[in-house]
Parts: sequence; structure tokens; C-alpha cells
Amino acid sequence: MSARQGMSRCDKEETVRKAFAELREMVNGCMQCGTCSAGCPNVHSMDISPRAMWRKVVSGQLEEVLASKTYALCSSCYTCTVRCPRGISVTEGMSALKRLSSACGTREQNRKTGFYRVFVDNIRRNGRVRETGLMTEYFMEMKDPLLPLQFAPLGMRMMVAGKIHPLAASHYKGKGKLALMFAKVAEMEKLP
Repeated sequence: MSARQGMSRCDKEETVRKAFAELREMVNGCMQCGTCSAGCPNVHSMDISPRAMWRKVVSGQLEEVLASKTYALCSSCYTCTVRCPRGISVTEGMSALKRLSSACGTREQNRKTGFYRVFVDNIRRNGRVRETGLMTEYFMEMKDPLLPLQFAPLGMRMMVAGKIHPLAASHYKGKGKLALMFAKVAEMEKLP
């Protein structure tokens, strides 16, 4: 490994450590009431409830937090944020965990957030979700040759039911119209 690669890794680790410290500070006021978990429409699919997730964040358990699938299942509905009696922006915390996961870059963590990235990019480019392109791009990003085989039976059932159209036109009336909105969000979130 070259000195530059080692430096990049060190810089990346420092960035992750700093971002996690900022997240800990943001949720430090959590009183563990469980309101975020009680209101979450996706909690039934999560391996760690949002309440337990924030306890782990405050305790500094970065590896356990990033090993979870909880933050990847957050649909950003803001129910938790609206209901939090302490006024903690729980949804913003979940988004911060998604960004942290991407910054860490392990295969499992990228798999958790990869679909989200591809989904948003698909909408940005097409003006709406284009299902067949979405899944193709997701499979390519995951670089797992067996992954498409896992989804093939579902895809076939959806085609038979008329839910997806593999030969649909590649352009939609809204194509490109969301570019300004995405640019503004990137500016607001200071994204590259």
C-alpha cells in the first residue's frame, strides 16, 4: 500500500469519526422514551428499533450501528421527528447514518445504501422511477452476479401481472425537469 493510499484511509477514518461524533451530539438528548420506534411504519422490518439505535449511537457503538439495517429501512416519513418530545431530528440522524455507511465503503454497507443511491439517481435522470433500468443499475452497482437470480422470480411475476414493462420507452415527459430540485438539495446538503 502506498503512503497516499494509507493517508486516504486515515483521512476517511477521521471523516467518519468526526461525522459520528456530530451525530452523537445531535441525539445525545434522547431520553429513550421510544416514541420514535412506536411511530415508525417500518420498525417491524428493522433489526434494531430506532430507540435502541440512538442508545447505541450515544454509547459510541459505531460498528454495531453500521452493521444494522435499520437506517437503510428508514423511509424518511418524518413521523419520528414530528413526534419526538425532545425535538430531535431523528430522520436527519438516519440520513446521517446512510451517509456514514457510504463513507465507510464496506461491501455490506454499500449494499444497504446502494439501492437508495440508484433509486434517487434513476428519478433524477428520468423524472420518475423506471423499474427495469432501476434494477439493472442496482445489480451492476452491487457487482454480485448471483443477485439478479434472487430477484428473477419476482420480476417474472410482476411482468405477468403487468406491473413492469421491460420494453417501455426510455423517455418520459418529466425527464430532466427535476434537475433544478436535485441541484438545490445537493447545495442545501453540501453534497458533491
